[in-house]
Amino acid sequence: MAAVKDAVLERAVDLAREVAVEIAEEPEHVGEYLGAVREAERLVSHRFACTARGYRGWAWTVTVARVPRGRTATVCEAELLPGEDAILARTWVPWSERLRPGDIGPGDVLPFRPDDPRLEPGFTPTGDPEVDEVAIDELALARVRVLSPQGRDEAAERWYRGSRGPTAPGAVASSAACMTCGFLVPLQGSLGTLFGVCANEWSPDDGKVVSLDHGCGAHSETDVDPAPTEWPAPDPLLDENAVEVVAVEPSAAAEASPVDAPADEPSSDAPTAEVATAEVATAGEPAPEPQAEEPASEQAASEQAADGPSEDAERTPDGQ
Repeated sequence: MAAVKDAVLERAVDLAREVAVEIAEEPEHVGEYLGAVREAERLVSHRFACTARGYRGWAWTVTVARVPRGRTATVCEAELLPGEDAILARTWVPWSERLRPGDIGPGDVLPFRPDDPRLEPGFTPTGDPEVDEVAIDELALARVRVLSPQGRDEAAERWYRGSRGPTAPGAVASSAACMTCGFLVPLQGSLGTLFGVCANEWSPDDGKVVSLDHGCGAHSETDVDPAPTEWPAPDPLLDENAVEVVAVEPSAAAEASPVDAPADEPSSDAPTAEVATAEVATAGEPAPEPQAEEPASEQAASEQAADGPSEDAERTPDGQ
């Protein structure tokens, strides 16, 4: 059933604004009038826009009421309420679920978690001296709960991927790994196969758990020259998957057939004068020095002059 219109309460706008200004930190935080809402019979709420920073969509709400047959409005309550488009805080989360790694400070205590999956029941003394001595003294199991496989795996993953693993900038720039450093203190158990504790006061990781393949500039053997080795240098590693194979096509000049040499040009197979001279020379005599080539006509004339007149020149026209 809808509330009946109440003229006395709906006219109490000035009274409601005075109350809103009183509860606001600054008078200017009370903005324009947004209207009245009939809550019930003889109960009306007046709303004013909130202009304070960070409270967009919020409204000052002042609820007034009156007694039956009364002509005076009385303030019931006043508060700041969010509207439909108001900026709201996140859903409240318990403190135990709000904590994140690094939030614990001096004096803070974490709540007890009886079902923590990172832990499992430890060793309970049996009363047998031999069994208890091995379990407590040698294996250090005298604890109510110990690290479970899940807790160990999560810790190893977190340490290895963190700032003291092999991918840290200092480890990438280092010249040697922690596994060869004299300041590394190995851990016991399965975690000792991957991690150790740095004990070098000059290292930025002093007193921290580091991976064996981590590194820094404070390595114990940083300035030692590398010792010679008799092992041969390894062959270079080629990533065949990253090599791009390119097919080289033969050029047009290589595919074309060779052009026949002209008939008037001397064949390349013909022996040169130097080769002929070298063949005439005996084994005991040095080969004569090659002479400059003469024109064909001058060379023939000189040879004829050296051998005397030819038979054709001596023969007379009478054939004698």
